[in-house]
Amino acid sequence: MRIIPVFIAVCLSSLSVFAEDQVEATAKFNWMMNCQGCHQANGAGSKGGAPDMRGIVSKFLAVEGGREYLSQVPGVAYAPLDDQQLADLVNWLLAEYDQDHLPTNFLPFTGIEIGALRKSPLVDDAPVLRNELLVKIKKKESKSNELR
Repeated sequence: MRIIPVFIAVCLSSLSVFAEDQVEATAKFNWMMNCQGCHQANGAGSKGGAPDMRGIVSKFLAVEGGREYLSQVPGVAYAPLDDQQLADLVNWLLAEYDQDHLPTNFLPFTGIEIGALRKSPLVDDAPVLRNELLVKIKKKESKSNELR
């Protein structure tokens, strides 16, 4: 009789792993279909176009306005995905292209959060705001290096 509860527990944990794998696979597919054309398969970006994501994208989460920026850039705000799919994609790309800089207290984006933020896209302001945020990131890193 003990076999049945153990079997059920194993099946349920397998379903959980399968669901996580499915979310990741769907996010990667959505990246390929909606982002990779400009950001390239490896996240390197394109000269004069989409910025490089590798080793930098998660750093935006560490400065004021960075989290919002990531949800409001035109490629995100106008992506033909529902809010939850888009949240899953952004969470996937942060881990995929800049796992090392994900804050330890990182809370994954939710569909509700993405849905609210993408209603105010950064149409003309995205490059200017990106540069301002990069300055904030460099200042924060400089302060951090001084403390070491």
